Amino acid sequence: MRGPDLARAALEAARASAKARGRGRGKPRWGAGSGQSRRRRSWSGARPDDRDPQPLGRLASRLAAERGWTDRLAGGQVFGRWASLVGADVAEHARPVSLRDGELTVQASSTAWATQLRLLQRQLLSKISAGVGPDVVKRLRVQGPAAPSWRKGPLHVPGRGPRDTYG
Repeated sequence: MRGPDLARAALEAARASAKARGRGRGKPRWGAGSGQSRRRRSWSGARPDDRDPQPLGRLASRLAAERGWTDRLAGGQVFGRWASLVGADVAEHARPVSLRDGELTVQASSTAWATQLRLLQRQLLSKISAGVGPDVVKRLRVQGPAAPSWRKGPLHVPGRGPRDTYG
């Protein structure tokens, strides 16, 4: 037997078992007609219990701790709260790119801002660790702006590119 046939056989066996115990299809299981009183489920009362409603934040933090997601969530806070962690002025000219093994890679909007961020590296690390937690970001790697790529299309001739014809 497969699928629906197996389900039908199980249903018939359950009905036969109920009929043998004296419960037919139309008889009420609980209530006034059966002569039995329905037992009410007990409540947790004044003391806290697992059945009590829990705040969503507490459940989410417990789930993250059980599954080992706390490090990744702390790293995500660096990206989500970047402007509040480093300040609006720095956040306007720099953005976080990646966080791997405690090393945060930051891309600056200009080479001057990249130099400035390298000089402010200790202050930025202390602000980030105060806001997110210690040992989330251990090192800061600052990159300048990305240069445009002159390599276009599937065919490419080796050489210096369009800079050869400038003069």
